[in-house]
Amino acid sequence: MSDFVMSKFDEELAKYKQFEKDREKNVHNRQQLEGQLTENNLELDLLEDDATVYKLIGPVLVKQNLIEAKQNVGKRIDYITTEIKRLEELMADAATKQENQKQIVMRLQNAVTQRFRTK
Repeated sequence: MSDFVMSKFDEELAKYKQFEKDREKNVHNRQQLEGQLTENNLELDLLEDDATVYKLIGPVLVKQNLIEAKQNVGKRIDYITTEIKRLEELMADAATKQENQKQIVMRLQNAVTQRFRTK
């Protein structure tokens, strides 16, 4: 019986550790997106009405229409904002699952501790 409890504990602990790794990855991804969002907003704010804008296509810089460039950056900002919201929802859901997993691990840890005390 104690082997079953120990193996179950190890299994549930591994799940908890995976939740933690996923959380760290999501936090890192969110930080990257926040950085990109800030950079895009700054670049958009710095553009003046008479600015010349170039787009890198392969190894060549091609002159681009300013309005088109602003629209592209605006679309990129919208995409990044949507991704941040998606990640926040994912992180909130994962936090709930991780907390539930933590409770399971703690219960199993208590069961393992009591088994060893009674021996």
